[in-house]
Amino acid sequence: MDERQRALDAAHRAATGFFAGLDDRPVWPRATLDEMIGVFGGPLPDAGTDAEEVVTALAADADPGLVAIPGGRFFGFVIGGTLPAALAADWLVSAWDQNSGSSTMTTAVVAMERVAGAWLCDLLGLPAAASVGFVTGAQVSNYVCLAVAQNAVLRDAGWDMTRRGLRGAPPVRFIVGADRHGAVDRGLRFAGVGADEITVVAADGEGRMLPESLAHALASAPAGQPTVVCLQAGEVHSGASDPFADLIPLARRYGAWVHVDGAFGLWAAATPTLQALTAGVGEADSWSTDAHKTLNVPYDCGMAIVRRPEDSIAMFHAGGDYLMHTSLDPWDVTPELSRRGRGVPVWAALRALGRGGVAELVDRLHRNARQLEARLREVPGITVVNDVVYTQVMFRLDDDEATRALGAAILTDGTAALTGALWRGRAVLRCSMSNWATTPEDIDRTVAAIARLAATSGTTA
Repeated sequence: MDERQRALDAAHRAATGFFAGLDDRPVWPRATLDEMIGVFGGPLPDAGTDAEEVVTALAADADPGLVAIPGGRFFGFVIGGTLPAALAADWLVSAWDQNSGSSTMTTAVVAMERVAGAWLCDLLGLPAAASVGFVTGAQVSNYVCLAVAQNAVLRDAGWDMTRRGLRGAPPVRFIVGADRHGAVDRGLRFAGVGADEITVVAADGEGRMLPESLAHALASAPAGQPTVVCLQAGEVHSGASDPFADLIPLARRYGAWVHVDGAFGLWAAATPTLQALTAGVGEADSWSTDAHKTLNVPYDCGMAIVRRPEDSIAMFHAGGDYLMHTSLDPWDVTPELSRRGRGVPVWAALRALGRGGVAELVDRLHRNARQLEARLREVPGITVVNDVVYTQVMFRLDDDEATRALGAAILTDGTAALTGALWRGRAVLRCSMSNWATTPEDIDRTVAAIARLAATSGTTA
């Protein structure tokens, strides 16, 4: 057996062993970063090591520092698990090792990505002809869409940014909600937009942009000023979405480009039971989402979706006289020239689930959130903070320090993982239902651990 085969077999044994132990292992890492650096560090050896030995040792040594994200009780941040078809497809992506920027060279990969993009737009009620660029995640997909938006509104105002740059350009107004994700501000910063150039619009108690506040912001701008309005599907704490059917027509009256950050909330459009949360979202100009959240494909896989592909190409068209171009190469709609075929697991996940399976997955995540909410309301001293309309559940104790202490105790205990935050100036604990593998029993175990830790630590006082 050659070295490559032995190394792959070792990796397969380690992976299947990891999955087999997910139900019993602590969800949060048992080793610190410094401890892991101690394990993997030291001088680079002079001599090499057999690949199978490297892989076997890597898997064993890494184990204490791994998070049980693929298991059913990881509720931190907004991170999904990995569907079986998507995981297996991702292994093939690494084995094939295709540079997936060119439609001429890597035809199989680009075909799957193009089909996956079309399926995605169909599921989410977005324009069939939109460009779908596969990037690392919602951070980069927000940047891509906002950079495209900035270039497009400047072009419409008579300024060619790709030739003249931003120096001396007409000022572009960027309007955002008070409870936007930080990825929007960071994406704007990548595009050369500073915090002082952003107009912040008020939101309601669940984080939804207020139409009357947007109307005021739009009316106060100089007539004809290039404008980009950034809306949100799925506030990261509450799960609430902006009222698109009210906001987008407002923005249209002023000729604004509308972008929607829909990292996880956009997937509500895939099921009839939750579609009302995203009503009207398909009328925007660009959308950002993550497949490694609600769709449960491996890291990394975000999507930057733009209504008119020519707008994407105008911003990101690749140069180089040695490159082969078609009418819509992947490298013409995102910043990356070389990248792996990260859209292949998306194709595999959608093909394995089908339309009904995607709807059932999103519905199940919502049901899990509602079950968690109901069980938490039974625990003495705990208050659920948000309206659980989607997949996010926030809760707290009466005291901020007690809430933070409970959060730390949960991570140390290891039964489940959830993460803390600030909401309206108060400490909260956040649970995001994003994993296909979560079962009702996982929720029961998690709530039992929360109740036990709150009671035994005295944090309910």
